[in-house]
Amino acid sequence: MRVVFAGTPEVALPALHAVAESAHDLVGVVTRPDAPTGRGRHLTASPVAEAAEALGVPVLKPDHPRDPEFQEALRALAPAACPVVAYGALLPQSALDIPEHGWVNLHFSLLPAWRGAAPVQRSIWAGDDVTGATTFRIVKALDAGPTYGLMTEIIRPTDTAGDLLGRLAEGGAGLLVATLDGIADGSLEARPQPDDGVSLAPKISVDDARVDWTQPAAQIDRQVRACTPTPGAWTTYDGERLKLGPVTAADGALPPGEVVAGKNAVAVGTGTAAVRLGEVQAVGKRPIPAADWARGLRLRGGEVFA
Repeated sequence: MRVVFAGTPEVALPALHAVAESAHDLVGVVTRPDAPTGRGRHLTASPVAEAAEALGVPVLKPDHPRDPEFQEALRALAPAACPVVAYGALLPQSALDIPEHGWVNLHFSLLPAWRGAAPVQRSIWAGDDVTGATTFRIVKALDAGPTYGLMTEIIRPTDTAGDLLGRLAEGGAGLLVATLDGIADGSLEARPQPDDGVSLAPKISVDDARVDWTQPAAQIDRQVRACTPTPGAWTTYDGERLKLGPVTAADGALPPGEVVAGKNAVAVGTGTAAVRLGEVQAVGKRPIPAADWARGLRLRGGEVFA
Protein backbone atom coordinates (compact mmCIF):
# COMPACT_ATOMS: atom_id res chain seq x y z
CA MET A 1 0.00 0.00 0.00
CA ARG A 2 1.34 3.45 -0.91
CA VAL A 3 1.62 5.61 2.20
CA VAL A 4 2.70 9.15 3.08
CA PHE A 5 3.86 9.54 6.68
CA ALA A 6 3.08 12.70 8.65
CA GLY A 7 4.97 13.67 11.80
CA THR A 8 7.32 16.26 13.23
CA PRO A 9 9.13 15.65 16.57
CA GLU A 10 11.56 12.98 17.68
CA VAL A 11 8.80 10.88 19.23
CA ALA A 12 7.54 10.15 15.68
CA LEU A 13 10.84 8.62 14.54
CA PRO A 14 10.25 5.01 15.70
CA ALA A 15 7.01 4.92 13.72
CA LEU A 16 8.60 6.54 10.67
CA HIS A 17 11.38 3.95 10.60
CA ALA A 18 8.93 1.09 11.21
CA VAL A 19 6.78 2.22 8.29
CA ALA A 20 9.86 2.63 6.08
CA GLU A 21 10.96 -0.93 6.91
CA SER A 22 7.49 -2.42 6.44
CA ALA A 23 5.94 -3.99 3.36
CA HIS A 24 4.26 -0.69 2.54
CA ASP A 25 5.61 1.76 -0.02
CA LEU A 26 6.65 4.97 1.76
CA VAL A 27 6.37 7.53 -1.05
CA GLY A 28 6.55 10.76 0.94
CA VAL A 29 6.68 12.47 4.32
CA VAL A 30 4.74 15.51 5.57
CA THR A 31 6.19 17.57 8.41
CA ARG A 32 6.06 21.06 9.87
CA PRO A 33 8.17 23.81 8.27
CA ASP A 34 11.73 24.46 9.47
CA ALA A 35 11.64 26.40 12.74
CA PRO A 36 14.11 28.68 14.55
CA THR A 37 16.00 26.91 17.34
CA GLY A 38 18.86 27.62 19.74
CA ARG A 39 20.31 30.91 20.85
CA GLY A 40 21.06 31.92 17.29
CA ARG A 41 17.47 31.14 16.23
CA HIS A 42 18.70 29.38 13.11
CA LEU A 43 16.09 27.66 10.99
CA THR A 44 16.27 23.92 11.65
CA ALA A 45 14.49 21.03 9.97
CA SER A 46 12.29 18.84 12.17
CA PRO A 47 13.64 15.47 13.34
CA VAL A 48 11.19 13.75 10.98
CA ALA A 49 12.36 15.87 8.04
CA GLU A 50 16.00 15.01 8.73
CA ALA A 51 15.21 11.30 9.03
CA ALA A 52 13.14 11.32 5.84
CA GLU A 53 15.92 13.01 3.90
CA ALA A 54 18.36 10.38 5.16
CA LEU A 55 15.94 7.72 3.91
CA GLY A 56 15.76 9.43 0.52
CA VAL A 57 12.02 10.05 0.82
CA PRO A 58 10.43 13.23 -0.62
CA VAL A 59 9.51 15.71 2.12
CA LEU A 60 6.58 18.15 2.07
CA LYS A 61 6.65 21.08 4.53
CA PRO A 62 3.43 23.06 4.03
CA ASP A 63 2.83 26.19 6.08
CA HIS A 64 -0.64 24.72 6.55
CA PRO A 65 -2.16 21.52 5.13
CA ARG A 66 -5.03 23.56 3.67
CA ASP A 67 -2.58 25.11 1.16
CA PRO A 68 -3.70 24.16 -2.39
CA GLU A 69 -0.09 23.58 -3.50
CA PHE A 70 0.42 21.04 -0.73
CA GLN A 71 -2.81 19.21 -1.47
CA GLU A 72 -1.92 19.05 -5.15
CA ALA A 73 1.49 17.59 -4.28
CA LEU A 74 -0.11 15.05 -1.95
CA ARG A 75 -2.57 13.95 -4.63
CA ALA A 76 0.36 13.48 -7.01
CA LEU A 77 1.93 11.04 -4.53
CA ALA A 78 -1.35 9.06 -4.60
CA PRO A 79 -1.23 7.59 -1.07
CA ALA A 80 -3.79 4.96 -0.09
CA ALA A 81 -3.32 6.02 3.54
CA CYS A 82 -1.41 8.61 5.55
CA PRO A 83 -0.06 7.29 8.89
CA VAL A 84 0.35 10.12 11.42
CA VAL A 85 2.33 10.56 14.63
CA ALA A 86 2.47 13.99 16.30
CA TYR A 87 2.28 16.00 13.08
CA GLY A 88 1.21 19.17 14.88
CA ALA A 89 -1.27 20.85 12.52
CA LEU A 90 -5.03 20.61 12.08
CA LEU A 91 -6.05 18.80 8.92
CA PRO A 92 -8.93 20.26 6.89
CA GLN A 93 -11.50 17.93 5.40
CA SER A 94 -10.13 18.60 1.92
CA ALA A 95 -6.82 17.04 2.99
CA LEU A 96 -8.46 14.24 4.98
CA ASP A 97 -10.34 13.17 1.86
CA ILE A 98 -7.26 12.70 -0.36
CA PRO A 99 -6.10 9.18 0.67
CA GLU A 100 -8.63 6.39 0.13
CA HIS A 101 -8.18 5.06 3.67
CA GLY A 102 -7.73 8.45 5.29
CA TRP A 103 -5.14 9.63 7.80
CA VAL A 104 -4.41 6.95 10.39
CA ASN A 105 -3.22 8.49 13.65
CA LEU A 106 -1.18 6.89 16.44
CA HIS A 107 -2.37 8.56 19.64
CA PHE A 108 -0.67 7.95 22.98
CA SER A 109 -3.69 7.10 25.16
CA LEU A 110 -6.45 4.53 25.36
CA LEU A 111 -9.13 6.48 23.53
CA PRO A 112 -11.60 7.92 24.32
CA ALA A 113 -9.52 8.79 27.40
CA TRP A 114 -7.16 11.78 27.14
CA ARG A 115 -8.05 13.29 23.78
CA GLY A 116 -5.76 16.21 23.06
CA ALA A 117 -2.18 17.41 22.91
CA ALA A 118 -0.79 16.06 26.21
CA PRO A 119 -2.23 12.58 26.84
CA VAL A 120 0.90 11.10 28.45
CA GLN A 121 1.44 14.06 30.77
CA ARG A 122 -2.21 14.20 31.82
CA SER A 123 -2.33 10.46 32.46
CA ILE A 124 0.65 10.58 34.82
CA TRP A 125 -0.62 13.70 36.56
CA ALA A 126 -4.03 12.09 37.11
CA GLY A 127 -2.43 9.06 38.74
CA ASP A 128 -3.52 6.48 36.14
CA ASP A 129 -2.11 3.00 36.60
CA VAL A 130 -2.37 2.01 32.94
CA THR A 131 -2.25 3.89 29.66
CA GLY A 132 -1.43 2.89 26.10
CA ALA A 133 -1.72 3.89 22.47
CA THR A 134 -4.56 3.78 19.96
CA THR A 135 -4.69 3.92 16.17
CA PHE A 136 -7.69 5.70 14.68
CA ARG A 137 -8.88 7.40 11.52
CA ILE A 138 -8.71 11.18 11.86
CA VAL A 139 -11.95 13.16 11.61
CA LYS A 140 -12.56 16.87 12.13
CA ALA A 141 -13.53 16.43 15.81
CA LEU A 142 -10.54 16.21 18.18
CA ASP A 143 -9.22 12.63 18.44
CA ALA A 144 -12.78 11.34 18.02
CA GLY A 145 -12.43 9.16 14.93
CA PRO A 146 -13.15 5.44 14.75
CA THR A 147 -10.40 3.23 16.18
CA TYR A 148 -8.49 0.31 14.67
CA GLY A 149 -6.32 -1.11 17.46
CA LEU A 150 -4.63 -0.44 20.78
CA MET A 151 -1.79 -1.45 23.05
CA THR A 152 -1.54 -1.06 26.81
CA GLU A 153 1.36 0.06 28.97
CA ILE A 154 1.77 0.05 32.76
CA ILE A 155 2.68 3.43 34.26
CA ARG A 156 5.60 2.84 36.61
CA PRO A 157 5.83 4.71 39.93
CA THR A 158 8.92 6.63 38.81
CA ASP A 159 7.90 7.28 35.19
CA THR A 160 8.38 10.77 33.85
CA ALA A 161 6.42 11.83 30.80
CA GLY A 162 9.61 11.40 28.79
CA ASP A 163 10.13 7.84 30.04
CA LEU A 164 6.59 6.76 29.32
CA LEU A 165 6.37 8.50 25.96
CA GLY A 166 9.57 6.77 24.85
CA ARG A 167 8.10 3.33 25.56
CA LEU A 168 4.80 4.20 23.90
CA ALA A 169 6.57 5.52 20.82
CA GLU A 170 8.50 2.26 20.40
CA GLY A 171 5.53 -0.01 21.07
CA GLY A 172 3.15 2.17 19.12
CA ALA A 173 5.34 1.96 16.00
CA GLY A 174 4.53 -1.74 15.71
CA LEU A 175 0.84 -1.05 16.35
CA LEU A 176 0.77 1.52 13.55
CA VAL A 177 2.35 -0.87 11.04
CA ALA A 178 -0.01 -3.68 12.10
CA THR A 179 -2.92 -1.28 11.55
CA LEU A 180 -1.71 -0.44 8.05
CA ASP A 181 -1.31 -4.16 7.35
CA GLY A 182 -4.90 -4.82 8.43
CA ILE A 183 -6.25 -1.95 6.36
CA ALA A 184 -4.33 -3.15 3.30
CA ASP A 185 -5.54 -6.76 3.47
CA GLY A 186 -9.07 -5.86 4.54
CA SER A 187 -8.90 -7.70 7.86
CA LEU A 188 -9.22 -4.57 10.01
CA GLU A 189 -12.24 -2.31 10.26
CA ALA A 190 -12.46 0.89 12.27
CA ARG A 191 -15.02 0.97 15.07
CA PRO A 192 -16.67 4.08 16.57
CA GLN A 193 -15.36 5.24 19.93
CA PRO A 194 -17.72 4.79 22.89
CA ASP A 195 -19.52 7.86 24.20
CA ASP A 196 -18.54 7.07 27.79
CA GLY A 197 -15.09 7.60 29.24
CA VAL A 198 -14.13 10.72 27.29
CA SER A 199 -11.50 12.91 28.97
CA LEU A 200 -9.45 15.78 27.58
CA ALA A 201 -5.70 16.36 27.65
CA PRO A 202 -4.98 20.01 26.83
CA LYS A 203 -1.39 21.15 26.51
CA ILE A 204 0.33 21.88 29.84
CA SER A 205 1.47 25.49 30.01
CA VAL A 206 4.42 26.87 31.96
CA ASP A 207 1.96 28.41 34.42
CA ASP A 208 0.31 25.01 34.92
CA ALA A 209 3.72 23.54 35.82
CA ARG A 210 4.26 25.79 38.84
CA VAL A 211 4.24 23.71 42.04
CA ASP A 212 1.74 24.56 44.77
CA TRP A 213 3.42 23.30 47.93
CA THR A 214 0.11 23.16 49.82
CA GLN A 215 -0.87 20.20 47.63
CA PRO A 216 -0.33 16.63 48.93
CA ALA A 217 3.10 15.09 48.34
CA ALA A 218 1.66 12.43 46.01
CA GLN A 219 0.06 15.10 43.82
CA ILE A 220 3.29 17.09 43.63
CA ASP A 221 5.25 13.94 42.74
CA ARG A 222 2.88 13.22 39.85
CA GLN A 223 2.91 16.85 38.68
CA VAL A 224 6.70 17.02 38.55
CA ARG A 225 7.00 13.71 36.70
CA ALA A 226 4.24 14.71 34.28
CA CYS A 227 6.09 17.96 33.48
CA THR A 228 9.47 16.25 32.95
CA PRO A 229 11.13 17.00 30.59
CA THR A 230 8.73 19.66 29.29
CA PRO A 231 7.56 22.22 30.19
CA GLY A 232 9.41 21.51 33.46
CA ALA A 233 7.89 21.83 36.93
CA TRP A 234 9.14 24.88 38.81
CA THR A 235 8.96 26.97 41.93
CA THR A 236 10.56 30.24 43.03
CA TYR A 237 13.29 30.85 45.56
CA ASP A 238 14.31 34.37 46.54
CA GLY A 239 12.29 35.71 43.61
CA GLU A 240 14.05 33.54 41.01
CA ARG A 241 12.56 30.61 39.14
CA LEU A 242 13.93 27.17 39.99
CA LYS A 243 13.16 24.21 37.74
CA LEU A 244 12.58 20.91 39.53
CA GLY A 245 13.38 17.34 38.59
CA PRO A 246 11.45 14.37 40.00
CA VAL A 247 11.08 14.23 43.78
CA THR A 248 11.01 11.32 46.23
CA ALA A 249 9.40 10.76 49.62
CA ALA A 250 11.22 12.17 52.65
CA ASP A 251 10.83 11.38 56.34
CA GLY A 252 8.59 13.55 58.47
CA ALA A 253 6.61 16.66 57.66
CA LEU A 254 7.38 20.34 57.20
CA PRO A 255 5.23 23.42 56.65
CA PRO A 256 4.33 23.72 52.95
CA GLY A 257 7.22 25.17 50.96
CA GLU A 258 9.71 25.20 53.84
CA VAL A 259 13.18 24.05 52.75
CA VAL A 260 15.53 22.05 54.96
CA ALA A 261 18.98 21.34 53.58
CA GLY A 262 21.05 18.47 54.96
CA LYS A 263 24.52 17.33 54.00
CA ASN A 264 23.34 15.11 51.16
CA ALA A 265 19.67 15.99 50.62
CA VAL A 266 17.16 18.82 50.49
CA ALA A 267 13.63 18.31 51.83
CA VAL A 268 10.63 20.54 51.16
CA GLY A 269 7.32 20.62 52.99
CA THR A 270 4.03 19.90 51.23
CA GLY A 271 0.42 19.67 52.31
CA THR A 272 1.17 16.22 53.70
CA ALA A 273 4.61 14.58 54.05
CA ALA A 274 7.86 16.24 52.98
CA VAL A 275 9.51 15.43 49.66
CA ARG A 276 13.20 15.16 48.82
CA LEU A 277 14.37 17.15 45.80
CA GLY A 278 16.32 15.48 43.02
CA GLU A 279 17.99 17.75 40.47
CA VAL A 280 17.23 21.46 40.32
CA GLN A 281 18.06 24.04 37.67
CA ALA A 282 18.37 27.76 38.24
CA VAL A 283 17.73 30.15 35.36
CA GLY A 284 20.66 30.11 32.95
CA LYS A 285 22.36 27.24 34.78
CA ARG A 286 22.69 23.52 34.17
CA PRO A 287 20.77 20.96 36.27
CA ILE A 288 22.61 19.94 39.45
CA PRO A 289 21.79 17.80 42.51
CA ALA A 290 19.69 19.75 45.00
CA ALA A 291 22.26 19.27 47.78
CA ASP A 292 24.95 20.92 45.64
CA TRP A 293 22.59 23.80 44.89
CA ALA A 294 21.86 24.27 48.59
CA ARG A 295 25.56 24.23 49.53
CA GLY A 296 26.27 26.85 46.91
CA LEU A 297 23.68 29.17 48.43
CA ARG A 298 24.68 28.29 52.01
CA LEU A 299 21.11 27.73 53.11
CA ARG A 300 20.81 28.15 56.88
CA GLY A 301 17.21 27.13 57.52
CA GLY A 302 13.89 28.92 57.40
CA GLU A 303 13.99 29.37 53.61
CA VAL A 304 10.69 28.93 51.77
CA PHE A 305 9.73 28.09 48.19
CA ALA A 306 6.90 30.13 46.76
